[in-house]
Amino acid sequence: MTDPQPETDPALAAVTARIASAPLGPALEERGTVAAIADGLATVTGLPGAGLNEIVTFATGARGFVLTLEEDRLHAALLDPMAGIAAGSAVQRTGEVISVPVGPALLGRVLDPLGRPLDDLPAPEAVAHLPAERPAPAIIERDFVSEPLQTGILVIDALFAVGRGQRELIIGERQTGKTAIAVDTMLNQAGSDVICVYVAIGQRMSAVRRVIEAVRARDALARTIFVVAEATAEPGQRWLAPFSATTIAEWFRDSGKAVLIIYDDLTKHAATHRELALLARQPPGREAYPGDIFYLHARLLERSAKLSAARGGGSLTALPIAEIEAGNLSAYIPTNLISISDGQIVTSATLFAANQRPAVDIGLSVSRVGGKAQWGAMKAVAGRLRLDYAQFLEMKMFSRFGGFGDAAMKARMLRGERIAALFDQGRFAPLPVLAQIALLAALDAGVLDPVDPAKFPALKAVLPEIVAAEPKLAALATRPEKLDDDSRSALVAAVRSALART
Repeated sequence: MTDPQPETDPALAAVTARIASAPLGPALEERGTVAAIADGLATVTGLPGAGLNEIVTFATGARGFVLTLEEDRLHAALLDPMAGIAAGSAVQRTGEVISVPVGPALLGRVLDPLGRPLDDLPAPEAVAHLPAERPAPAIIERDFVSEPLQTGILVIDALFAVGRGQRELIIGERQTGKTAIAVDTMLNQAGSDVICVYVAIGQRMSAVRRVIEAVRARDALARTIFVVAEATAEPGQRWLAPFSATTIAEWFRDSGKAVLIIYDDLTKHAATHRELALLARQPPGREAYPGDIFYLHARLLERSAKLSAARGGGSLTALPIAEIEAGNLSAYIPTNLISISDGQIVTSATLFAANQRPAVDIGLSVSRVGGKAQWGAMKAVAGRLRLDYAQFLEMKMFSRFGGFGDAAMKARMLRGERIAALFDQGRFAPLPVLAQIALLAALDAGVLDPVDPAKFPALKAVLPEIVAAEPKLAALATRPEKLDDDSRSALVAAVRSALART
């Protein structure tokens, strides 16, 4: 008779199984030493096998990534506080390229450039981790930019149409409404199929919170992702932020979705790159920027594109923001960004001071995609709008020296004043495309000429509901590719009905 076998402890069995499955053998570790450290950049020796963008860990547990390589040393930008790291500290390679989590769980979240939560919620469950720096789609993988991305801002949608897959720069002086244009564009996507990614680079956290609260208050947070590297964050995080956010956006684009990404702003990103480059003793060039500053933003913005049907047909639209000083558009970074992007929306300090919102300078702004990404119905009513408005601005300047006696000139001035009043649009008040077309159709028909411009804000408030409820406009609302006479008449009638309510 055999003795009964003793019962096995499940915990002991699990540990035994783990020990049995553990790989045995030598493990290779490559360690180096910090030669110098200052302002978030460590100079490291003794890691000859390290590659660009590889993560390295310091003795304190802090992490950094390899920013530049030299013959006998490398420079690592820190992603965590540098407290406790000094010359002589140990550094170890990880063999991993810096990557970020991606997936639908990131929607509605506020994250840092490494995907760590900043909204006091658990870390999102990622479907994968992708490198922060990835190659841009090849030419053969791209498609034509032909479908508009509606901003909800009349002056932009009518004159400088932005297409899905386009890169449209928003540029202007400080405090002229650049971020407001970008945020209004995000809010206008609340009821669409577009996913928004907002990346804050070197911004004050109070300003970022205002943007987040504006999006949350208008129920647009569920389709928005915030990637934040505030002004007090480590330089490595500020440098990495736009690349990480683009990788997050690319995952949705490669899944066949339309994505909008806003970089706020790239002048601060360029300043961070200059800071790190000077610490690494790279040769300074114009305005002390290193020689690769153009390549830095070119390889970032080239990742925004409209993909071909074979690649899923997704799109990534970029709205980079840049700040200029004293209206100098010919500065180094602004000219770089203008040459990389597909057009620019220029905000004017003079118009902003004159209480014109948004303060868009139509003479300097342009979209190089233009009418190719504009609905046919919008094109039909906005054809002469830019010319008429430009003539009005010129006549307004000369009217200071005396009035116009010609009746035709007076009529042009009257029409120009109505155009200016239509373009005046407050924050957080995006207009649906059908309401925009209706307003411009009514302007073209002369319906708005006798109307006091002071009534236009009330008109814009009631018009969207009226045009949405009009059965004759149902087909035009879904795909406004062509404007026939019946639809034009229905739009003008809707504006007359809205005027009767104001």
